[in-house]
Parts: sequence; C-alpha cells; structure tokens
Amino acid sequence: QAAIDEFRTHGFGATSMDRIAATAGASKRTVYNHFPSKEALFAEILAQLWESSAAQLDVAYQSDKPLRAQLLDLMWQKMGMLCDASFIDLARVAIAETIHSPERAQEMVARLGDREEGVTLWLRAAAADGRLKLPDPVFAAHQLQGLLKNFAFWPQITMGQPTLAPAMQKRVVESAVDMFLACYA
Repeated sequence: QAAIDEFRTHGFGATSMDRIAATAGASKRTVYNHFPSKEALFAEILAQLWESSAAQLDVAYQSDKPLRAQLLDLMWQKMGMLCDASFIDLARVAIAETIHSPERAQEMVARLGDREEGVTLWLRAAAADGRLKLPDPVFAAHQLQGLLKNFAFWPQITMGQPTLAPAMQKRVVESAVDMFLACYA
C-alpha cells in the first residue's frame, strides 16, 4: 500500500525504495526482502491492478436470463471500477510509466496475455450459447468496453476530468449495451 501511495503521489521516476520504506514504516531491507527492485514492485502493483479489475467483472453468463439485463450488470460493474478514484490514479501512473518504458509495458502485457477477463469470458459464453453472433469475442469485448472508456476513463486519465455524474453514467452504460446488442444479437 505504501508503494501504491508513493507511485500515485510522486510517479514512478520520483519514487524510491527508501521513500516506500519510510511510508510503510519499515526498513529498506524489509522492502527489498519482498521485492528485489522498484521495477519488480511496480510490476506487482500493475499485476494486482489488472487482477482487481478482472475480478470485479467476474459475472457468469446465464442462458436463462435476458442478454440486455446481464450486459447491463456487467457494464455497471465496469463503470464502477472506471469511476473509482484509486483505480484512476493507479492507471494514470501505470500509463505514464509505460509511455516512458515501453519495454516494461510489453513485459507486463506478455505476462498477462494468456488471461481473459470477465467481459471476454461472458461474451464467449453467450456466443457459444448461440445468443450472440461474435466472430471474435476478444475484439467485441474491446469494442464494448471502449464505448464506456471513451466517456468514463480516457477523459479522466488524460485531461483530469471528474468522474461522470450518475445520470451520464446511466446514459453511457445503457447506450453502449444497446448499441452492442444492435450489432451482435
């Protein structure tokens, strides 16, 4: 948590293992016993960020429920994550660092590349059940989530805009789901 706070406040470049140890109230040796380098600690934070975002979207497809209702639930979960201030702060730090170090970004993507997150798994199950016509569930998952992120992630990350008001969240979620279903249902 101390590392997350430091990276969030000072960015990757200005954060040191000394500073992390001081914030944690631990010795530098203790921090190094758990993580061999600042890069390894940052990679672990990014992995946890990915894990928490994927875990939040762990909704099982139900063949007996309406598609729209299930997709709305899934996208509301996604919207909740995208509007979480801690998630936004960490994502901002992660994106800034990956711009400065494309190798680190490629390494992280390679490590996480085998995993499919909740939206993709849900779409794959709905397609297997014959309720969605998806030639490429991974592509479709990016499309669907991109409809939300265009309003509820990128403006906050790149321009520091506030999170969306509840009425706008509702408009974005419902229109994204309806547009998606008009194309793939």
